[in-house]
Amino acid sequence: MAGFRALAAQVRDPGRELSQRRRALRKCLERFAPYGHRATWHHLCERAGFDPRERVPDPALLLAALEELEEARAVWLRHEREFAHRRRRQKHDGIRQPTAPDDWHTHTWGGRALLLLDDPKHPPRVRLAVVLRRLIATMEGSERGPTTRVVRQVAFAG
Repeated sequence: MAGFRALAAQVRDPGRELSQRRRALRKCLERFAPYGHRATWHHLCERAGFDPRERVPDPALLLAALEELEEARAVWLRHEREFAHRRRRQKHDGIRQPTAPDDWHTHTWGGRALLLLDDPKHPPRVRLAVVLRRLIATMEGSERGPTTRVVRQVAFAG
């Protein structure tokens, strides 16, 4: 089973058929899909400018979608590293149970389904990385952990 970076390399490979490159991009969503698979796919297609059902999209548009996904993944991976560092420090200090925002993070491991949308065909219009930065800021600024309503407000703001 290929990892995210290997699949991203397949999307970038000009020697592959466009349908294979599209399939590799969809498989990237098995590794990282902040809105869930379908909604993240619709988001990337809408932002890049091709129809989600299009089997052979323009390679430049595929790359644009991949770049947005990679940017958002980098934001999430940075957050996960900070989370791991914070939890190690808390455990060292004797805090064995995660605090409320960190408890929420444990249910979103891997960056899948961080923000489930009511309508997958209508995701937020801003870049995924922007939504994730807002989500992380909300998580870290909340004493009880973010509620679904607050998270959705953050995602669709601006």
